[in-house]
Amino acid sequence: MMSTNRNPLEQSPYILVIGLGGTIAGLAANPDLSPSNYKAGELEVETLLKKVEEAIPGDLKLVSQQLANIDSRDLSEELLTLLGNTVRDSLNNPDVQGIVITHGTDTVEETGFFLSAICGKLAEKLGKRVVLTGAMLPANAPQADGPLNLLDALKWVSSPPENCPGGVFAVFAGRVCLARDLSKRHTSAFNAPLMDAPCSPLGLINPSWLSRLKAVEAASGEDMPIPKQQWPWVEILTSHAGARAQALESLLDLGVEGLILAGTGFGGVHKAWLASLQQAEVKGVAVVRASRTGAGVVQGDAMDDGLHCVSSGTLSSPRARIALQLALNAAKADKSLTWQDFFARITVLPEFR
Repeated sequence: MMSTNRNPLEQSPYILVIGLGGTIAGLAANPDLSPSNYKAGELEVETLLKKVEEAIPGDLKLVSQQLANIDSRDLSEELLTLLGNTVRDSLNNPDVQGIVITHGTDTVEETGFFLSAICGKLAEKLGKRVVLTGAMLPANAPQADGPLNLLDALKWVSSPPENCPGGVFAVFAGRVCLARDLSKRHTSAFNAPLMDAPCSPLGLINPSWLSRLKAVEAASGEDMPIPKQQWPWVEILTSHAGARAQALESLLDLGVEGLILAGTGFGGVHKAWLASLQQAEVKGVAVVRASRTGAGVVQGDAMDDGLHCVSSGTLSSPRARIALQLALNAAKADKSLTWQDFFARITVLPEFR
């Protein structure tokens, strides 16, 4: 039986469905003629569940919780902190069987990586799944993909544990991937958030994907602490033709703590930046080399430019930024390790092709 109003005295397993807003909860003013012209975060998660109530398995008990109702482009670090603490506490609740989170697709890759880093090991240890999902079309569009994505997420979070171990996942367009692999690569395709991610069809789990999943989970380090106060200030800078050093120098003067360099190709940066970046290293600013290309691997010291940057590996710039913020935060609390140690703990994993 589905129930979104839980009696606190009732002791029985249930799935927690957390709503954050996004397109899946959005409404278009004229859905038939212009479904892409909509306002995100208009419907509450309980309403989304009621829309698919008849298709939800009858023995599945659900509890909904609305943490936010925003356009995900406005995702804040404060909301990530709230979400992270809520998910951790819920995983430790023996009554919670698993967690589904409805989220906007624009920044779902940041949230996916964040949750993987701060509670992936906990979810794996407890054999529970945290599943992110969302939509590319608003709820009232004729071909809305949100209802099916939500149903698929509920099925995945509640499927037998022998099908797949616990962890943090994402479900879109009939496929499942590790949430740390999310990266939105298209403006409108239904599978945009996992277009380039290693994934598997929900109906028939791909054995090679399952092997990769188990290897990644085995190689992952301990869960990272959630920032308790203000997050470390980290910005992304994109190298491009005609790049100037003034923006970089302004950030250094204002006290930025870390920089993600979205470089060209293998992670190259414009020569106009080099002197300022060398000064940043002297000042102790954390610098990570990534690529603006959107796919592929950035390897350490691949560029012969004199910079000694940590590399992002396979992480996109937005995910690398989250990783660096968590690493800087952890290094402040544990002086025995450097931010580079913590960064490697959550980013350096086996590569599978």
